[in-house]
Amino acid sequence: MTITKNSLVEVIHNEVGLNKREAKEFIEEFFEMIKATLEEGNDIKFSGFGNFVLRDKVARPGRNPKTGENVTISERRVVTFKSGLKLKNKLEAYDGKSES
Repeated sequence: MTITKNSLVEVIHNEVGLNKREAKEFIEEFFEMIKATLEEGNDIKFSGFGNFVLRDKVARPGRNPKTGENVTISERRVVTFKSGLKLKNKLEAYDGKSES
């Protein structure tokens, strides 16, 4: 299952009772806040779910898979996700069957 912004809007509309315009504004603002927080260099922690952590990667040698040419992969900042203990436990308990 893929979760999209539109599917989140539908859930908020149906479960919380906001109209679709308000739900869309809420989702847009939520993601803008996450982006702004990461752009400021701060990590994001969702209790019981997990953490989005900024990580700096150093430059390293690499290879262009198409041409085989050696290239240098530049240093960069990436976002990683580390699941929280509650989510991790829930996933470990999952037996591969869909919940009904």
